[in-house]
Amino acid sequence: MWYIEDICSGERRMANMTLNVRVGGVLGEFVAANVGEDGSYDNVSEYVRDLIRKDKALADEVAFERLKAELQAAFATPDEEFRSLTAEDFIARNRKRRAA
Repeated sequence: MWYIEDICSGERRMANMTLNVRVGGVLGEFVAANVGEDGSYDNVSEYVRDLIRKDKALADEVAFERLKAELQAAFATPDEEFRSLTAEDFIARNRKRRAA
């Protein structure tokens, strides 16, 4: 993602992005068929924004399903398989993993 950070407030907000895309052949014909009087979109920009929204929604859904599967597996694990760790044990284990 592209962000602009306000130096005074530290607030981050998304920046606008301008894209230039060249599409020809079959893809150009497909875009043309979806834009204008005969298409579902008034202009190419509207069409591209909708495609990006749909792609983002799909990526979000895939990430959610992956997280859901991980959580289901964790909650299905019997309590006996878990062991208590102190904060020090946890930190030491992670340091070993990073060193390897």
